[in-house]
Amino acid sequence: MSAETPAATGQFTVRRQQFRAWRGERPFWAGLFVLLSGLPIAYFPYANLQIGHLTLAMATTAGAGSLIIGVLLVVLGVSLWFQKHVRVFAGVAAILLALVSIPVSNLGGFLIGFLLALVGGAMAVAWAPGARPAGQPAAMASTGTGGTPEATDHETTVLRPVDGVDEPNDLSGTNPANGANGRHSAG
Repeated sequence: MSAETPAATGQFTVRRQQFRAWRGERPFWAGLFVLLSGLPIAYFPYANLQIGHLTLAMATTAGAGSLIIGVLLVVLGVSLWFQKHVRVFAGVAAILLALVSIPVSNLGGFLIGFLLALVGGAMAVAWAPGARPAGQPAAMASTGTGGTPEATDHETTVLRPVDGVDEPNDLSGTNPANGANGRHSAG
């Protein structure tokens, strides 16, 4: 395949646009910040820094605690990417883990991991899904195997009422319009 092949440029553009659409439908940057915050928190308690001929060991008594906090932050970051409905839980958990990392793991990875987790957790809590652009239908984004469209039609998963708009939809028997006033007829 040569550099002049137009299919290579077109394929790259399509993949980039697909990644951009995927990234726009979830709290991507919040997940990236939370994921990156776990790395210094988990790394620094086990690191030996060399300053000239001086070896500086950062080992703490809570090394296992900082490893657990770091791994949990990485998992929360990945879950923000692939399970966007847990964004509030993951954001609050990232903020709490960042606060716990201050006394446990060398000031939260020398404040690098602490600040990344705080910013990422706040971004995750504040993120809200945006409206789809008017010119872009849902099924146009990608196709599945064999050229068939993926199941991206959200119209089939939304439950809509089948009764009329003016009719009450209260089946409990406690509607003031039917004279029950909160009392059940059985009893």
